[in-house]
Amino acid sequence: MLKFVARRLIQMVPVLLIVITITFFLIRLAPGGPFTDEKKYPPEVLASRNAYYGLNDSLLTQYARYLGNVVKGNLGPCLQYRNRTVNEVIRDTFPVSFELGCWAMIFALVTGLIFGIIAALRPNSLLDHIPMALAMTGICLPAFVLGPLLILVFGLWFGMLNASGWDTATDRILPAITLGAVYAAYIARLSRSSMLEVLPMDYIRTARAKGASELRVIAYHALKNAAIPVVSFLGPAFAGIVTGSFVVETIFQIPGMGKMFVTAAFNRDYFLLLGLIVFYAGLLVTLNLIVDILLVWLNPKIKIEA
Repeated sequence: MLKFVARRLIQMVPVLLIVITITFFLIRLAPGGPFTDEKKYPPEVLASRNAYYGLNDSLLTQYARYLGNVVKGNLGPCLQYRNRTVNEVIRDTFPVSFELGCWAMIFALVTGLIFGIIAALRPNSLLDHIPMALAMTGICLPAFVLGPLLILVFGLWFGMLNASGWDTATDRILPAITLGAVYAAYIARLSRSSMLEVLPMDYIRTARAKGASELRVIAYHALKNAAIPVVSFLGPAFAGIVTGSFVVETIFQIPGMGKMFVTAAFNRDYFLLLGLIVFYAGLLVTLNLIVDILLVWLNPKIKIEA
């Protein structure tokens, strides 16, 4: 296991290097710049600001300097937010996005597993068709449609929840549902198909023959093996939830990394945009490693080399 983890950590280096390289040159080759907005700067002021941030140097020089700073853990300054660094922005906004991702993942797991188990216990019945229909609806409705619908119903019509903000505990409900609905639908379908494969097995019949309650059979015997495909999906799912919250954070005005990413893209803030992408890439690789370790723990038959 230690060799496996060490090998995966070493593999992170070329992955992050490729991400940094592609992103760096794509951002710099795009037309415009961080100081070419509606406000026209005098040429001498614009030249001074570019020189201060080293933007007048060649792309290769800037690239080499940025790689050196990344190795030191320095993701650079923010071009649009004076007196703030990219590290400080990530430090302030990542906990918000992470909390939103955790609530969305909890909603997706609980809802998806419940729907999937109910559907598997009563296949080809109303208890199967209704949850799967709801799951298909969750897959078909994108976040930029579901979010405003939830705001319209629960925020404006009934006045039960706030339409935006991140101040009270109830402010987490609508964003978590919006962000986790799609993943809840996938988990429901995965858990249903897995449970249908596990329930007819001999050890399930043996557990029932020994007098184990149906709840114990489902929760202790069947769910452990049926959850393996779900766990393998959790790595990309959680990474997608945390890194794909741009639309949700913008709709609900949540001060997280997703909203900051959109702002950086509009403002052409080179260092902030690149720093967020590098952080997202590292987070994605780390989450996939954690999921691989969990899979081996759930099923020791899985070989580390596989």
